[in-house]
Amino acid sequence: MQVLVFNCGSSSLKFGIFDVDVDVDVELAEIHRGTVTDFGSAAKMNWSDGYEGGQQRFAAHNHVEAAHAILAQLDRQGLLKGIMLVGHRVVHGGDRYNAAVTITDTVFNDLEELSMLAPLHNPPALMVLSVCRAKFNSIPMVAVFDTAYFHALPDYVSTYALPRVWLTGRDPVRRYGFHGIAHRYMVERFHALSGSDQQSCRVISLQLGQGCSMTAVRGLQPLETSMGFTPLEGLIMATRPGDVDSGVLLHLIGSGQVTARELQDGLNEQSGLLGLSGISSDMKALLTLEAQGHPGAVLAIQAFCHRVQKYIGAYLAVLGGADAIIFGGGIGERASEIRARICAGMEWCGLVVDLEANEAAADVEGRITAPSSRIQAYVIPVDEELLIAQDAIDHLRNEHIGGDNDRAN
Repeated sequence: MQVLVFNCGSSSLKFGIFDVDVDVDVELAEIHRGTVTDFGSAAKMNWSDGYEGGQQRFAAHNHVEAAHAILAQLDRQGLLKGIMLVGHRVVHGGDRYNAAVTITDTVFNDLEELSMLAPLHNPPALMVLSVCRAKFNSIPMVAVFDTAYFHALPDYVSTYALPRVWLTGRDPVRRYGFHGIAHRYMVERFHALSGSDQQSCRVISLQLGQGCSMTAVRGLQPLETSMGFTPLEGLIMATRPGDVDSGVLLHLIGSGQVTARELQDGLNEQSGLLGLSGISSDMKALLTLEAQGHPGAVLAIQAFCHRVQKYIGAYLAVLGGADAIIFGGGIGERASEIRARICAGMEWCGLVVDLEANEAAADVEGRITAPSSRIQAYVIPVDEELLIAQDAIDHLRNEHIGGDNDRAN
């Protein structure tokens, strides 16, 4: 059986095709994968089938046009004939969905209602879903949620210290957590690489990219995560601020300095590295500007690394120490200088980076700590598409043997 996967980001669309024998529990075989970025009149599609790849430019101003272009390309290559299942990454499942679910009209409507909680992510995913439902009207589709990994966070972690009456409702106000697919992949892959004890190992995983988040995991159970009710909480990100005194937001609204809409747009699209630097949200560009003495770039990078270090310290306290720290995401996988700065001065807790190993780990799996380091540090490039495909297949198997959708409430 072949599975088509769509991984919808806020400004990109990844896709992949995987093959598996559903009657045999073996690893998925990758057939094809690619990404569409730079939406606009000259959007860019990169693709690879494992042997050769290509790139093309075309007009795609949004996720709908990108999805149509991807499907047309795959059709021309004869890659849609064997598709029997489509898996979709959906960022926010709220309290309604705590595991993969078959997409029905009811589920689709629920996800539309949840879009207000993840305005940069759920709406584009639903656009792609609509395109696929029109194209594959008889093929099952499965949503795999970023929030599902954190559904069982302890109450004292997931509950905000707000008046209880504010927290109730169909979509309760609580800390949901995000990037769950990525964090789960990093942790599971680390165990496979290191042979560590899955039941007791203490791992801090860092997903550092356009969006940034961290988790503290003991065994296979997340105990803490940096994002909360929405993907705005926690670390400094490309265009999102992370932790902010809520009094600042009340002041901005109450003084009339911004409207509610301007506040939403500012927090999601104009803050973070972009807001601090005043010039760019791209870490690679900021590193270049920092070397040229640009004060905004210097401030943005210092603040970014400081926030991550602060969270590492907090999560060491939560876990009572750590056995490993994992870097993933575009910055975590490619920016060796940022990894080195984050780990600098952490010898006190047993973290000692091997600078040569760190420099060599660019988009490849590898340990970046010295032999003397008590805490291991790894770079693990995240493969969300593979995990989405596996979860979609497992869900389909469970349905066929009488399982359910694991729908909350």
